[in-house]
Amino acid sequence: MRLQKYLARAGVASRRASEALIAAGRVRVNGEVVTKLGVTVDPDAERVDVDGRRVRLKPLLWLALNKPPGYACTRHDPRRRPIIYDLLPADVRHLPHVGRLDFMSEGLLLLSNEGDVVHRLLHPGTGIERVYHASLRGPVAAELPDRLQAGVALEDGPARARRAGWITPPHASTPTVEIVLAEGRNREIRRMLASLGVTLRRLRRTSFGPVRLGALAAGAARELSPKERAALRRAAGPACSRAVTE
Repeated sequence: MRLQKYLARAGVASRRASEALIAAGRVRVNGEVVTKLGVTVDPDAERVDVDGRRVRLKPLLWLALNKPPGYACTRHDPRRRPIIYDLLPADVRHLPHVGRLDFMSEGLLLLSNEGDVVHRLLHPGTGIERVYHASLRGPVAAELPDRLQAGVALEDGPARARRAGWITPPHASTPTVEIVLAEGRNREIRRMLASLGVTLRRLRRTSFGPVRLGALAAGAARELSPKERAALRRAAGPACSRAVTE
């Protein structure tokens, strides 16, 4: 296992931040300072220390969080707003979030330290579906789902829904449309709707790939089942679908 991956799995820092720790000479393997990237370690046979303290691997873990609106997907918010890690028990706050939801969006957010699978899931080429329910200020044009599927021009390129359809009718005071995306661009649905002159009242993610939000309460988290974890690994591709020993 590469040393920076070991540090990330141990909850020391993200993989990129772990590389900086290594380059700064703050990491020792079997008592020897390591400053070169690419060094591999045997978790069962070698000792790793950071700033003089031994670090050990943490078990692979996947959580589903029902993020409420008004929480930032970050570890440190310069504006001192509430962050998603405020909602989690201390012993799982080391888990990186899988993608993000913007500050006022809500719903399913995954967290995991299984970095290789996370990287594959977030890669645009994997095409993992994210399902959202968007509640709008009505009434709106009945053809809105068709326009979302046809695509709109945004400043960072065209954007389109893989699928879209009404949950509640467009003539209601608060119509709701289901939107399925296969990518995770910043504030994509908000920008798509704004470009079409539609006012968004509430945006909630209900699924990410094979994982569903279900009846999980707002602000609550649960551990994914073995079946859900296996489904995510299959969705990430053949390289990630094998069983993982911990």
